[in-house]
Amino acid sequence: MADLFSPLQLGSIQTANRIFMAPLTRCRAEDEHVPTPLMAEYYAQRASAGLIIAEATMILPGNSAFWHEPGIYSAAQIDGWRLVTDAVHSAGGKIALQLWHGGRACHPDLNDGVVPVAPSALAIKGEEVHTPNGKQKYTEPRALKDDEIPAIVQGFAQAALNARSAGFDMVEVHAANGYLLDEFLRDGSNVRSGIYGGS
Repeated sequence: MADLFSPLQLGSIQTANRIFMAPLTRCRAEDEHVPTPLMAEYYAQRASAGLIIAEATMILPGNSAFWHEPGIYSAAQIDGWRLVTDAVHSAGGKIALQLWHGGRACHPDLNDGVVPVAPSALAIKGEEVHTPNGKQKYTEPRALKDDEIPAIVQGFAQAALNARSAGFDMVEVHAANGYLLDEFLRDGSNVRSGIYGGS
């Protein structure tokens, strides 16, 4: 039990203890996916954790899957997150940002009519998403072309740089739960051939 409250070295960062807060998407950002003062207060209240992993955060515009989740691709979003990281650091905490692309879990009602993208044109079946227009069935995504994928990879890289500019101590890449990166790893959502398909 004593180890739980002892410091831990994570690369160049030392946490005060080994109690980590998992990412929990709160959907408290503004319409343009800008973090709010309420978010800064929320995370500062939890700064006694050794490390906070902040919520799923959009790396690129047009990929909202929750409505009012934050982004990290605009200057206003970077500034909003800076309020959060400053508040957490002032309270003695460390904070990471979870970088995320919703893939086929995105919905046109959340993205100004933009059709979501995915490894293959396969919709999520039997589930609904909350939108400004009420619950909606997931729509069929557009299969990404091979030459579009490097821009998404670059989006993750730029998001990591933006997170650094916003004062985060580290980043976590979200590659689970049926979102874009996970979709590429699953034969139920990736039936493409070529370099981004197959086993």
